[in-house]
Parts: sequence; structure tokens; C-alpha cells
Amino acid sequence: MKAEVSSELTIACHGDVVSTSLRSEGSALRQLRMFIATAVTFFGPDHMTPRMEIRVTDVFARLESFGERFRLQRGLAPGEDWIGCDRLLDPWSDELGQVLDAERRASGQVSDHATALTVMAVYAGTVTASAILAWALDGKVIDMRPGNVAIRLSPHHGFEAVGLREPTVTDAPAETLVSWILDEHLLPLARAMRVRTRAGLRQLYGGVAHGCAAAFCIASRRGGDVDQLERAYETFLAAAPGNLERLGTVIRLKEDTREGLFYLRNTCCLYYTSAEKVKCSSCCLDSVEDRVKNYRRVLAEGVVPH
Repeated sequence: MKAEVSSELTIACHGDVVSTSLRSEGSALRQLRMFIATAVTFFGPDHMTPRMEIRVTDVFARLESFGERFRLQRGLAPGEDWIGCDRLLDPWSDELGQVLDAERRASGQVSDHATALTVMAVYAGTVTASAILAWALDGKVIDMRPGNVAIRLSPHHGFEAVGLREPTVTDAPAETLVSWILDEHLLPLARAMRVRTRAGLRQLYGGVAHGCAAAFCIASRRGGDVDQLERAYETFLAAAPGNLERLGTVIRLKEDTREGLFYLRNTCCLYYTSAEKVKCSSCCLDSVEDRVKNYRRVLAEGVVPH
């Protein structure tokens, strides 16, 4: 077996080497067994093929082609005010307070719970959206578990940058994506903000559902294969916990030669209560008919609403 890390990451597993090594004894055998167990846990038993290659640079370059929202900074330079996302899962951490305070100042929100709902939707639609899109496009899962992700705050609504401590990518099924992005990251963050701000958990989960759907919807209107993205979303939703399917619906619309996916929320992020005083294009305070009419207009004009 060998593992090489350079500008491209290549991981190879050769069956003949494994079988020969397994006949050895002592500490070398124990170490090999530990290596195999770790590899199977990381890649999944269905992905331990005789030869597997993952081109990390290609994955990130393709993501960036879909827009700035999907850009991930690799390698975090010291002194750049990065906030580790694992710290945000502690409801009383200073770091979570910084994130909430920054959004409240930037958008002029009226309350703690409204700020939390806005942050949750923006966070799910930007911070972890790249991992969802990489999987939807190529079946690659970027390690965006909270311990491997950091953010930089912006003086404006949203985040200035999203970074990875280690740019780790693997072939994996939807269940791995859901485990890393939802079970270990977004849903615990929603629960932490519920504790800190008393925002409703269903509304916070609605922000998670909206943010995750945004990755599929935006890519479908920026050159992505609509059929592929629609199927990927259905697979993701079927694997997701938290009853996300009850919190909104993805619809498919076509105007002339343009076609795309759009999201209809069943919950509100309360962004209209901010100083901006505007509603999201998917806001449930508008009727389904009005939202579809607006979506058809922006589709015909080639606009990509958030």
C-alpha cells in the first residue's frame, strides 16, 4: 500500500501487497490491520478498490467554477482571524457569540433569535454547501466535519471566507455526506443556537434544509446537469435525518431554453425583520404561486436568486 500527498492527492491500495503482508506476524501485522481498519472506516468497504485515485485540485477547481460561494481556502495561515467551526457547537462559546454578534451588526437584526435563524440559513448555504455540491457532481465527499473547517467573519451579511485545515476528499455514498455534514456539523450547530438564543428548532432546521437545497438549486442554474442534480437531491434527502423533507420542497421550472431547480421554504429565517427589510426569494410568507411566478421571471432573465 502507498499513500502520496502532493499538489494532487493519490491513494492506492494494491491487493497483492495486502495479502502478502497479512501473512506476516507481530507488531507489523497489528499495524497493518489498524491501517486497513482505518482505511475501511474512512473510505467505506465498498470503496477499497484495487486502485483508487482522487485528484483534489480538480475537485476544488470545479467547485469554484460554480461561483464564489463554493470557494474553499486550503491551508489556514496564522493571524487571519479564523474561527474553528468545532467551537461553534458549544452554545456558550465566545466564538459562537462572535458569529451571532457579527451578523446582528451587519444586517441590523432585531433580536437574538432572528439573528440565529438568519445565521443558520446563511451558514448552511455557504459554509458546507461545497461539500454537498462536490458529492452531487462527482460522488466526492470533502471532509467538512467541524474540526476541519474554519470561517472568517465579514463586516457584511454572511462570511468572508471558508477554509479547510486539511483538503481531504474521498469517494463516498450519501450516508457519509449526511453523517459528516448534518449529523456532526449542521444539526449540532442548530441545537447550540437553540440553547443560546431560544430560536425555534424547527425554524433552525428549516435554515439547514434551505441551505443544503441551495447547493443543488444554484448549480442547476449555473451549467450543472439538472437531471443529475435533481436525482442527487432526492438521494440526499432520503438519507438525511431531521425530517428535512417536511421543511421545504425543490421544484423544477423551465422558461424557454433555461431550466433549473428552485426551493420553496416552509419556514422563515426572519431576514425581513433586519435593517435590509427584504424577504428571501424562497420565503414562506409569500404564496407558492407568487414565489413560482418570481422564480419563472428570474429564470427567464438568467438571474440566480439566493
